[in-house]
Amino acid sequence: MNAIVVSAFMGILMMFTGAFVKNRAVPRYLAIAGAILLFLANAIELKQGQPLFHINIYDMLKTSSYSLGFLAVMIGCLILLFLLSGEDIERVGHDVGEYFALIFFVMCGVAICATFNTLLFLFLGIEILSIPLYILTGSNKRNLLSIEAALKYFLMGSFSTGLLLMGIAMVYGGTPNASFYIASIDVGNTATSPFIIIGLILMLVAISFKVSAAPFHFWAPDVYDGAPTVFTSFMSTIVKVAGFLAFIRLFENSFGAIHKDWQKLIVVITIATLFIGNITAIFQQSVKRMLAYSSIAQAGFMMLALFALNDRAKEGMVLYAAAYSIAAIGLFGIVSRMNEFTISDFNGLGKTHPVVAFTATIFLLSLTGIPLTAGFQSKLYMLTSVVENSNQVWLVIVAVIFSAISAYYYFRVIQAMYFKEPNTEDPVELWNINGWFKSVLILLAILTIIIGIYPEWILGWLYYW
Repeated sequence: MNAIVVSAFMGILMMFTGAFVKNRAVPRYLAIAGAILLFLANAIELKQGQPLFHINIYDMLKTSSYSLGFLAVMIGCLILLFLLSGEDIERVGHDVGEYFALIFFVMCGVAICATFNTLLFLFLGIEILSIPLYILTGSNKRNLLSIEAALKYFLMGSFSTGLLLMGIAMVYGGTPNASFYIASIDVGNTATSPFIIIGLILMLVAISFKVSAAPFHFWAPDVYDGAPTVFTSFMSTIVKVAGFLAFIRLFENSFGAIHKDWQKLIVVITIATLFIGNITAIFQQSVKRMLAYSSIAQAGFMMLALFALNDRAKEGMVLYAAAYSIAAIGLFGIVSRMNEFTISDFNGLGKTHPVVAFTATIFLLSLTGIPLTAGFQSKLYMLTSVVENSNQVWLVIVAVIFSAISAYYYFRVIQAMYFKEPNTEDPVELWNINGWFKSVLILLAILTIIIGIYPEWILGWLYYW
């Protein structure tokens, strides 16, 4: 509740800041302060076990140490995003305050997705999360790719919203007590209604659209590639992770009793996502587009948490959220400072910008899942959760094979940075690589290593109550 109220308040405050403050740097500093305030408000609720704002919401929102701990990770990643790429937001256009306002409104939707207790609030959370993103995607009006991406994102998002609403209607119609509360959906005790089965499938497809899981991923590469890079970083990390949190919360509380029945659908989606994301990323020459397909592949690993749906999987989901978000924010932050995005543009970066290249290497190793990085620990939790749930060793082997395949396209960037000479005829320019930017990159790299060695540093938040 604290996170919902504070993020909405900060969104409104940033709107007024954009309207009345002419200094373009002020919204960035205010946004960083607001994100820290948002983190503290969520931490207070996590510590006290009750919100600061006592509003009768008729149990339509329900918090737990897990949901608030997950929110703490996402808000922490938002702070890191603002620290690293706040200046990039200023470069997108003139409406700097409005961009930050839209981001805070998205965080309000993220908080609702983490705490909803009814299907109606699930819908509200996803829509509050999605609508500002359509605007942010098309915010670079000088770029036709950005406008095209916004239109595609809006159309695909509207289509998935229609499926979600239809699924909610089906589940409501098939529930004997006619309730929208997720705990009241009566499955497993008696014969499951066909309406509930149809509704389950429709909602599975709709949320798979939101998290870019195959075969419902086809909008993601073009949208991620066309949107301003700093907003791509936000969409492919914090927003995607919020979708998975809603996924787990809905299916655990509403359809957990028939987990074995819909688990087969999750296997198909997981393997398709891993296959399409990794194989397609191999053929990309643009690092930004490669990271877009990599994001789809990472979603395949996160789907394993929904497949297992046990305590180990839920812990792994939080670790994965932190590991993937930190690494992706760092890489997208580097890409946003470049005038070109191809792999050849990274040639010789280890000589021209050694700090940037070193931190980028750590991020790439983490995304691959190399030991001593956060990515290794998170993938290990995911794989062991699958074994604990149903001893499906074959699925673990498939996931490991695709993780090995991902090393090919990640290591191509490392090879370009350290084993190829920079292009002297047409050198790539990196703008404003100052001490602050390098310091935040180093902080992200250190966090990647610390979480890889001490995962309990993150997991301790989940058992605070």
